[in-house]
Amino acid sequence: MPAHSLRHLTSPVTDAAQRVGSTPPAPARLALAGATLPLVGSARVYVCGITPYDVTHLGHAATFVWADLLASVLDGTGVDVATCRNVTDVDDVLLEAAARRGSHFDELAVTQEAVFDRSMRELRVATPAHQPRARHYIDAVVQLAAVLLDRGAAYEREGTVWFRGQDSAARSGLDRDRALGLSAAYGDAPDDPAKDDPFDVAVWRPSSDQQPAWPSPWGWGRPGWHAECAAMALAVHGPSVDVLVGGDDLVFPHHAYQVAMAEAASGVTPFARAQLHVGEVRVDGAKMAKSTGNLVLVDDLLQHVSAAALRLHLLHRRYDEPWDFDAASLDDAQQLLEALYAAAARPGSGDPAAAVEPLRADLDVPSAVAAALDLGGEAARRLITQLRLG
Repeated sequence: MPAHSLRHLTSPVTDAAQRVGSTPPAPARLALAGATLPLVGSARVYVCGITPYDVTHLGHAATFVWADLLASVLDGTGVDVATCRNVTDVDDVLLEAAARRGSHFDELAVTQEAVFDRSMRELRVATPAHQPRARHYIDAVVQLAAVLLDRGAAYEREGTVWFRGQDSAARSGLDRDRALGLSAAYGDAPDDPAKDDPFDVAVWRPSSDQQPAWPSPWGWGRPGWHAECAAMALAVHGPSVDVLVGGDDLVFPHHAYQVAMAEAASGVTPFARAQLHVGEVRVDGAKMAKSTGNLVLVDDLLQHVSAAALRLHLLHRRYDEPWDFDAASLDDAQQLLEALYAAAARPGSGDPAAAVEPLRADLDVPSAVAAALDLGGEAARRLITQLRLG
């Protein structure tokens, strides 16, 4: 091929940049939870969503606001972000709540999901690209169970398909007693004599007459919780994701088993290039949870503080640190928000990108806010946009 013909193999943009001595663009990447993620073209995020049986409290909101910020920061790198946030609308906790109210489980789920969606809109959380509901992915769970059986990662006994989970517990880094305690607390029944090992968990299980049931090769039944998320993630995103997101209470057992099932089924490791676990929100030192009743509800707070201030209050800290809610600190968040708006309105100085760069370094919001307040102008406006406070 003549030498002059080689020019046609180079894009006009690249060729022009070489002629004028321009430097190539910086690679798209994000540092997160000790991992550096180079990004090319797209980013896949899986967020473990709600079990829709009650109103949205601040602990739930914190996880989903952080997931939304992650998507915003990834989008700012120039990649196409696909966020999947599931709805666990087949779950024994939901069934019990529906029975107490005298309603059908799917009716309660639809009602509470609508309330949740309203709260998320108030907090400026963008609607995810994918919102799979467990009851629509029963076939995917059946397929997952069949693959795990075929690979020897699961066994069937009296209509239950058990995932072999001993390695999952060992990989968690927890001591045996702590792991057993968490397994029991999250309904995995480590003392069930029907399984080979205390850490085995149900992928598929039989249903009673009072529980929802679907057909399967092992009889009528319903999916296990961990299997639902593994199946939905695999169905939507394929054999791996870039970031797996959830509260830090999901590290074990839920994420440990979700990851283990997905990897055992697909053979692709790691399932998640990085995991983002959001620190729990506490009240007087106790974890905010529906089971304890110490809830601070998003809708109640929004009657007294702006949505942007509440969002900033959730974000202006380390994402993985637990913290105690203090109503008085909402005033501080409102004042900080107003200071950001004032900084955006004044002439700026320095590099406007300096205020958003800390977000790409482990979602460091406090450093980003400090830079925006110092630089003002365009830097502050960019940060307000990135944090979705405008």
